[in-house]
Amino acid sequence: MTASINMAVVWLIAMIVLLVVEGLVPGLISIWFALGALAALIAAVLHAPLWLQLVWFFVVSVAALAVTRPLAKKYVNSRVKPTNADMIIGRECVVTEEINNIRGTGAVSVGGKIWTARMENDETTAAVGEVHSILRIEGVKLIVR
Repeated sequence: MTASINMAVVWLIAMIVLLVVEGLVPGLISIWFALGALAALIAAVLHAPLWLQLVWFFVVSVAALAVTRPLAKKYVNSRVKPTNADMIIGRECVVTEEINNIRGTGAVSVGGKIWTARMENDETTAAVGEVHSILRIEGVKLIVR
């Protein structure tokens, strides 16, 4: 009987620690395992053997993860908004300073603003006046093709 009480305390502590971690870390990390620890705690209080407590912990944790993770991912990450800078991706730009990745030089003009730029391919350079397409932004540099 004391073994099941001791395991109940272990599961309770595990659940509290997992919930504290969940509260401190942004995003969903350990809530599923806290639910598994709750199931194992209930099994321990009902004097279930240790192997059954472990089975309940893993089964409930995996089931909770499988059921809720896709929903959480859909609704938690759905609020990402593009920034003003993201709106220039795909647009054309004009080279205002020769782009040379080896030398680390280059600039382009987009919408009346000058950006430092690098070519997508390190072996390629771009001469002043050429028109290129913006692929992505890395830090404060535009990567162009």
